[in-house]
Amino acid sequence: MWRVLFLIISLPALAQFPKLSHGFNEQEKALILSGDTTKMMRITQTTDPDDLQILSAISQDISPDDPLLPLLAKRMHLAVKQAGGVGIAAPQVGVNRNAIWVQRFDKPGQPFEFYINPKITWKSELLQLGAEGCLSIPDTRDNVVRSYAIQLSYSQLNGAHHTEVIEGFTAVIFQHEIDHLYGILFPQRVDEQNTQEFKKSEEKGKVLLYNKQNNKRL
Repeated sequence: MWRVLFLIISLPALAQFPKLSHGFNEQEKALILSGDTTKMMRITQTTDPDDLQILSAISQDISPDDPLLPLLAKRMHLAVKQAGGVGIAAPQVGVNRNAIWVQRFDKPGQPFEFYINPKITWKSELLQLGAEGCLSIPDTRDNVVRSYAIQLSYSQLNGAHHTEVIEGFTAVIFQHEIDHLYGILFPQRVDEQNTQEFKKSEEKGKVLLYNKQNNKRL
C-alpha cells in the first residue's frame, strides 16, 4: 500500500555544516592511492570498530578542483556498482569528505551521478515511508521516514554549482547518503522516528512514496 505521511513533531534541525578544507590530507591521499587504483575501494563496515569510527564522524567539504578527487570518484563508483547499491558516500570507502554518488531514478536511463559538498537546504513537510538498507551495515533493513522532496545544493567536478529540487525515491537516496556525511546511519533515524507521531495524508495528487522495485541497499 502506498503511504503518505505528515510529521506532527518537527524534524530535528540539520547538523551544522562542516568547514571547508581545501584538499585531502596525507592519510586520505594514501588511502585513495592504495592498492590497484583501477579497482574499487573497500567499503567500510559497522562491524569493524575502526570503520565505525569513520562512519560516525562528521565529514569535511573538499575543493572540486582537488587533483585526487576524480580518482576517488572513480573508485567510489566502482564500489557502489560492484556492490549493487544505489548510492554511496565517501565515508563508506574510508574518506571523511563530502562526496557522494547517487543513482538518479528520476532521470532517463537512471544514471549514477557524482555530487561534491552536497547540502540539503530545504525539506518538505510531506513524508514518505520505505525500507532501507546500507552497504556498510550487513544484513540489516528497516522502514525509514524521509521527506518526500528536498532542495539540494552541490558542486560538480567541473566546478559548476547547482541547486535543484528532487522528489520521490531519488530524494530518499540523497537523504540517506548525506546523512553519512554527518556520521548518521539509518538505524539512528529509525530510533528518532519511533519517538514521533505521524498521521496519514488525505491529499490527492501525491505519488508513490516508496517503490518496492527500488528495494536496494544505499
